[in-house]
Amino acid sequence: MAAAKKPRGPAAAPARPVNIGISDTDRQAIAGGLGALLADTYTLYLTTHNFHWNVTGPMFNTLHTMFMQQYTELWNAVDPIAERIRSLGHPAPGSYAQFSALSSLPDAPSAPPRALEMVRLLAEGHEAVARTARGIFPVAEAANDQPTADLLTQRLAVHEMAAWMLRSLLED
Repeated sequence: MAAAKKPRGPAAAPARPVNIGISDTDRQAIAGGLGALLADTYTLYLTTHNFHWNVTGPMFNTLHTMFMQQYTELWNAVDPIAERIRSLGHPAPGSYAQFSALSSLPDAPSAPPRALEMVRLLAEGHEAVARTARGIFPVAEAANDQPTADLLTQRLAVHEMAAWMLRSLLED
């Protein structure tokens, strides 16, 4: 009988120490914040893609197209966030269970909401992701981590603009 495989636990420490001018403590804190940002981004991606598939009503074409642009941008954002975590010497979260535990966003509703409710939920989602990104700045700045600060600035610009555009659709 073959020996049972050992269960995989948390990722082992890197084989070689990471010496990029940021302390282990700061790298861990930044990676943790970026893990939450990754989870929020992926959760918002899934919700946006869900709404793209399920939107109906008189604004169908406008929202279907807008949601496609937004979920494509979100999809393209997850890799740079995950790779920044890896650059800091930490494993990037990548399972639904991890994303669910780390995300500040709720899962998409099980039944598709009406179109303007979708817009409201996505606006709130982009605002929440912006808050998550903004919350990482103090430790990144204190650690003199310019690459993370640059990534956060880019993400904030995207999420704040998307939230504004979505909120604009809710005006009378």
